[in-house]
Amino acid sequence: MKQGKIIIISGLSGSGKSTALKALEDVGFFCVDNLPVVLLPKFLELRMGRASDISKLALIMDIREKSFLLTYSDVLESLGKQGYRFEILFLEASEEVLLRRYSQTRMQHPLAKGKRLFEAIRTEREQLKGLKRIADKVIDTSHYNVHELKAVILGHVLKVVHTGHLEVHILSFGFKYGIPHDADLVIDVRFLPNPYFVPELKGLDGTFPEVQAFVKKCDETQIFLKKYLDLLDYIIPLYEKEGKSYLTISVGCTGGRHRSIVIANEIFQHLKNKIDRVNLAHRDIELA
Repeated sequence: MKQGKIIIISGLSGSGKSTALKALEDVGFFCVDNLPVVLLPKFLELRMGRASDISKLALIMDIREKSFLLTYSDVLESLGKQGYRFEILFLEASEEVLLRRYSQTRMQHPLAKGKRLFEAIRTEREQLKGLKRIADKVIDTSHYNVHELKAVILGHVLKVVHTGHLEVHILSFGFKYGIPHDADLVIDVRFLPNPYFVPELKGLDGTFPEVQAFVKKCDETQIFLKKYLDLLDYIIPLYEKEGKSYLTISVGCTGGRHRSIVIANEIFQHLKNKIDRVNLAHRDIELA
């Protein structure tokens, strides 16, 4: 199975396909407008040499390409059998809105030669009925402005591309040095017993077994860990479901050298066998 999903944007002319593609380009997608569908297999073959691009690839394919209607079904079916996965977004709008958009932009409809504009719109809608039927997502853009449409597209596409691939960062820190600016979840563990006030532990940090044993031996620590790890087990799959790509869990104590390190390490040990991509860092461990 090829990695990632390829986003194909299609639909009615004037429905906002270029806006959708620009939204994806802005968040790092490799974007191609009006690629002939017969060239798609060769294009994908060339791109597969760069594995990171295949999961962030978006293309507009529509009736501007003359052979599109005749060939898209066979080409996509063939590529599907090879293991490629496609997410087809079909954009449409009401006839009234499309007429107004064409009037405002003065662009020519690709099927307007020899036809009145409303006839071209109706012909295109009829010709694309089959594609609309197999689309994964149909979006009516009639009542969206440019910014709203971009938000809708990104909300859907990022969920599709990243579901199941959440990367979790666990970071210990000291409140005296500030809360990490990229924190999604912040937990304050300053309620736990502080090794700083134990002379033989003061000079050590939370990576030392003696400090870990001191922090973990109290009932409050064990009760807290059970409740918080249960919470993470519940909410992390929900973040994945909503398409979140990165989750930073920041664990803070006063100086970031003792309690926060111990608890961050416990969270890491709990999650590392449940999540493919999880890492641990101690921001303030070297600070006195």
